[in-house]
Amino acid sequence: MTAIDFAAFVNDLADLSARTIAPFFRSAMTMENKAGHGAFDPVTEADRAAEAAMRARIRQTFPAHGVEGEEYGDERASSEYVWVLDPIDGTAAFISGLPLWGTLIGLKRNGAPVYGMMCQPFIGEKFYGDCGQSRYQRGAETRVIRTRRCASLAEATLSSTSPHLFSEAEAGAFDRVRRAARLTRYGADCYAYCLLAAGHIDLVIEAGLKPCDIAPLVPIIQGAGGVVTTWDGQPATHGGRIIAAGDPTLHAAAMRLLAGAA
Repeated sequence: MTAIDFAAFVNDLADLSARTIAPFFRSAMTMENKAGHGAFDPVTEADRAAEAAMRARIRQTFPAHGVEGEEYGDERASSEYVWVLDPIDGTAAFISGLPLWGTLIGLKRNGAPVYGMMCQPFIGEKFYGDCGQSRYQRGAETRVIRTRRCASLAEATLSSTSPHLFSEAEAGAFDRVRRAARLTRYGADCYAYCLLAAGHIDLVIEAGLKPCDIAPLVPIIQGAGGVVTTWDGQPATHGGRIIAAGDPTLHAAAMRLLAGAA
């Protein structure tokens, strides 16, 4: 099977997750803090229920496939095909009633991302791609999406989930890019990468990402013509410090300003 053969299954998996999450959004729910020492990393009933439902469907349909998930860890991670799941990327937005969160579903083959989807069920949007082409879907509307050409930082719109993601050295490097950019917006989590793929944002810079935060987004960004790597130019699949750009020239310019962050 090729990546595209899994497209219908990924769509069904996203719909299953959406049905599971919907009753929890903007309602009272149980929440825990996964972080310690004064940090805050929330997880909700909705996160766990949606991931459990998706894992069960994958096991039933593709029992030989592996799964890497935000809430329940790894299963058969050395398999040829491995699913990467983040049921609610942007849980802080979710618990605040903001629709800037999404379900991330990715598929890796032999360790490389080959298909990804971001589903925002409250708004009814899906962004998906296979590294060769990316699409946007809302209701009956489906269209190909492309990043926009923007070679100059002075003309660029920059996004990051929060300036508080960064260490002191990372914050200094990010600020060099921020001061050079035309506009900076915060708070979009996975949504920012999809808006980049659709040509509305030019640059996304973050740190501390887990593999499930970024691996499903790589095929969407690349399929739309964008570039996504770590700050030192390595593949983004394993997370860490991530930079995504719609234009390769812009990516290179931002990389020069990020250089030297400890």
